[in-house]
Amino acid sequence: MDSKHRELLRNRRLELCSHAVADGLVPQYLYQEGIITRDQLEDICGQATSQRRAMKLLDILPTRGPKAFNVFVDSMTEFPWVLENLKQHCHKSPPVPESTSLGLPANVLQNCPNDRQLNLLAGKLGSEWEQVLGHLGLDHSDLYRCKIQHPDNLHSQVMEGLVRWKQHMGRKATIQCLWEALEAAEMDPSEIKLVLQ
Repeated sequence: MDSKHRELLRNRRLELCSHAVADGLVPQYLYQEGIITRDQLEDICGQATSQRRAMKLLDILPTRGPKAFNVFVDSMTEFPWVLENLKQHCHKSPPVPESTSLGLPANVLQNCPNDRQLNLLAGKLGSEWEQVLGHLGLDHSDLYRCKIQHPDNLHSQVMEGLVRWKQHMGRKATIQCLWEALEAAEMDPSEIKLVLQ
């Protein structure tokens, strides 16, 4: 999810929670479209109140990849007043600088990261690695496999996850996608730029 949409969801969070957006078919639609996993669906539906269900959904949504916001908007047909409000705020939002703020040429951003870059990045990631890989599209079962295969080695767990992402996405596994996932985890851009150059 790009930073403009993340910001919009954060700014409209209380309003979205007050409309109980996670009580209707919204979570089911997000699951059907592959935006959230079964575990995440159960986690959302298992919350005690409608506000908590909405909060849990809004916590998960920004980590679910570039299509998450648009699919979320598509799912809001039960809440036309909320949908209209979201669309209005989306058009009013000031443009957020694209990831080119990383300072890399556009052709570099479209390259696939090589194994050396992934290895260096794996060494930089700490506790936020699961959030980053979730944003890249890995689900709980993928993350669990990474942990099981390398139980006592965080670097190897992260590297395994990054390799899985690259294999799964093929040519779509670009430095741009990786940068957006790192940005979502609020990592220091100067440190990451050195790794991705």
